[in-house]
Amino acid sequence: MFALYDVAIIPLIIGVVEVFKRGGVPAKYSSFVAVACGLLFSIFYLPGSIKEGIIIGLMLGLSASGLYSGSKNIIEKKNNGGD
Repeated sequence: MFALYDVAIIPLIIGVVEVFKRGGVPAKYSSFVAVACGLLFSIFYLPGSIKEGIIIGLMLGLSASGLYSGSKNIIEKKNNGGD
């Protein structure tokens, strides 16, 4: 099923989302792109059933989306002089 080293897919998803954003996709759609990438990676890369792939893909995509937005908020706070 899902192994701990498969968590390394999350930074890969973040990188793919960044490529899409630089390619012209609006930033407000970055969460959707992250979830879609998570689903694609988990269904086609990880072994298991489609049901498992969907659940794991949602988990990976939402994790990447949260990690991206959370780190973006921290960077913006530092640049704006926040604590």
